[in-house]
Amino acid sequence: MDYGFHAPTTSFPVVATLMIEPTESESKAELDRFCDAMISIHGEAEKVRKGEWPRNDNPLKNAPHTAESVVADAWTHPYSRETAAYPASWLRERKFWPSVGRVDGAYGDRNFFCSCSALS
Repeated sequence: MDYGFHAPTTSFPVVATLMIEPTESESKAELDRFCDAMISIHGEAEKVRKGEWPRNDNPLKNAPHTAESVVADAWTHPYSRETAAYPASWLRERKFWPSVGRVDGAYGDRNFFCSCSALS
């Protein structure tokens, strides 16, 4: 979401993969922007892999960054506020600011529950 895209579906149809399924209405420019975001995210993952950013405190682990978190007085992360706010230069022109960061990390992905009425 830091790059302005909704998170893709994970682990479907093949476990440990991402399913990227753009609609026919997406322009080539939008698909190119998505590819640029994926390349940039790979670069962030490489910095974690090489030890430039710690595994537990990096832009990937802390995404999405809210406007409130970026402008807060305290900034304790090993990466810059600019990296958090604008991980790609083209985001300065049109940035989507999520209203909340992660909720329970991946807890909801690992602990499913159904709040539906019982089927009869």
